Amino acid sequence: MNDITRLKDKVLAGGVITPEDVKILDSTAGTEELYTAAEEITRKMCPPVFDSCSIVNARSGHCSENCKWCAQSAHFSTSCETYDIIDREECMREARHNHDKGVKRFSMVASGRALRGKALSTVCGMLKEIKEDIGISTCASLGLLGREELQELWDAGVHRYHCNLETAPSYFDKLCTTHTIEDKLETIRIAREIGFEICSGGIIGMGETAAQRYEFAFTLREAQPVSIPVNILCPIPGTPLENAKPLTDDEILTTIAIFRFIHPAVQIRFAGGRQKLSRETQLRAMRIAVNGGIVGDLLTTVGSQIDEDKKLTSEAGYEF
Repeated sequence: MNDITRLKDKVLAGGVITPEDVKILDSTAGTEELYTAAEEITRKMCPPVFDSCSIVNARSGHCSENCKWCAQSAHFSTSCETYDIIDREECMREARHNHDKGVKRFSMVASGRALRGKALSTVCGMLKEIKEDIGISTCASLGLLGREELQELWDAGVHRYHCNLETAPSYFDKLCTTHTIEDKLETIRIAREIGFEICSGGIIGMGETAAQRYEFAFTLREAQPVSIPVNILCPIPGTPLENAKPLTDDEILTTIAIFRFIHPAVQIRFAGGRQKLSRETQLRAMRIAVNGGIVGDLLTTVGSQIDEDKKLTSEAGYEF
């Protein structure tokens, strides 16, 4: 029995992949054997349903944080649209459109360190109305909230909270110094105590090493997410990462495959940046491990089209 088969069988038997195991898997990077093994784990440990969600930018730009990848940071000069709180009618139209298209979940995302006070109450009111009147499930990504703010969100009927760890602990402070991964994990810990499901992932292709991508995957275990969004960096003019070297298709597919070994039953969700991949590569990623996605337009970059995603998911063997 070779190493990949042995480690695949370990996962399927309920075993936990270790950093030493990942070194073995990484030595097979880019191979069909690795991809096929990850695909078998996905098929046997995840339901054949593609988990879809859509997001709307509840507040855009003027962010106090200095995350080097982000167009919304006030520290950088970009062409990002800026506004305070989204118009209620526009938000309702977006939610209704996604519900009518069969999208499962609708999320409101706000720029800034944390959404608080009147702005939070306004967003909670919209989320409550969306869930009760339109009937689509809701989630939110509103920054580093404390217990009181998270409880207000929970009381509005939002039971999944999103807070990306973004990258490995050993690399995070090279990309952001205004907050830490520990700050994020504290928000996630409180959210989990209240009862929220956790959605937490990050961005690959920001200059990190392959080893740091796997360090990131292991750190996500502490967050205990039900969903891991994987963004592929879209270098945005005006940000410090505007000239970042893109990952190859095999680097992306290898990362996704090894994430599946580390998180065998979690939704691994395509998020920003996948439009840079060919349709064939997207389809291969979905067969290997990607069983969820953010559909429609994304925050500051163009996302995917819902009807095309339905075709892709069907080809990959999922129900949308």
